[in-house]
Amino acid sequence: MYTGVTSDLLKRIYEHKNKIFEGFSSKYGVDKLGYYEEYNDIKQAIEREKQIKAGSRKKKIMLIEQINPNWDDLYTNLVG
Repeated sequence: MYTGVTSDLLKRIYEHKNKIFEGFSSKYGVDKLGYYEEYNDIKQAIEREKQIKAGSRKKKIMLIEQINPNWDDLYTNLVG
């Protein structure tokens, strides 16, 4: 599971799917978007990222499954 902040979600997903950069997502094959939140204020987005990262894996799974119980790749909804 990967948690991050970006100002361009579609670009960032493309980078993950195509393993453009070495790092966590390319090393562990993380290339599906299971959950996302949108913010107009980068400071709020970073604060929320910190909250999510500080939570347990169980809490992260519960957060995802509230809106995406089948763990679908939400990227298709964004580009569809």
